[in-house]
This record gives sequence, structure tokens and C-alpha cells, in this order.
Amino acid sequence: QVQLVESGGGLVQPGGSLRLSCLASGNIFSAYTMAWYRQAPGKQRELVAIITGGGSTNTADSVKGRFTISRDNAKNTVYLQMNSLKPEDTAVYYCNARKVRYGDLYDYWGQGTQVTVSS
Repeated sequence: QVQLVESGGGLVQPGGSLRLSCLASGNIFSAYTMAWYRQAPGKQRELVAIITGGGSTNTADSVKGRFTISRDNAKNTVYLQMNSLKPEDTAVYYCNARKVRYGDLYDYWGQGTQVTVSS
């Protein structure tokens, strides 16, 4: 079992920056692929960025060049650095941990943190 707790959301002006953090408790954090998703009102949840246990990353085209995902396995924490924020980045951001072991999917979600970009 893995528990995920996000922090770092808030209200920021367009062009500003925020760093989200997701602290994971449980076993063997490095075995999980970690990701950030977001969901805006009236829209489906979408993948923002993903990072494997070995540190390989990928980001959605909509945030490429502005958002960076990273992880610190010693601290059981994954981060999302968000720069040059736009109003369309407003959403609830969710942390996800996922792994497949012996054919079983282990999939965990945090409670979400609100990011609002507005002047």
C-alpha cells in the first residue's frame, strides 16, 4: 500500500511559478513510476508528466518547456516544477504511483492539490 500526499498548490499570477511536491509513504518508492495528472472543471483528467524509477521523463506537449518533473528516491518525493504558468493550467493536480508486479497492477492516487492561475 502506498499513500500519496500532494502539497504546493495555490493561487499564482500568469507567468508565475509553483513547485508541487508529492510525498509517498509505503514500500520501495523507487520501484514505482510516478506521474502528475491534472483535471480542470468540466474536463477529463489528463497526464501532465511522468518519471520512471530510473529517472526517464516525459511531459505533455501542452506543458513541454515549462514544466519539469523530478524525483528524489531518498526522500520518497516527486516534484513538478511549473514555470510560465498560464490560466489554462488551472486545475486540480494529482500525484500517481504505478507499478506492475507479477502481472498485477498497483495504482495509487493522492487527494489532489488546487492550482489556480489568475490575475
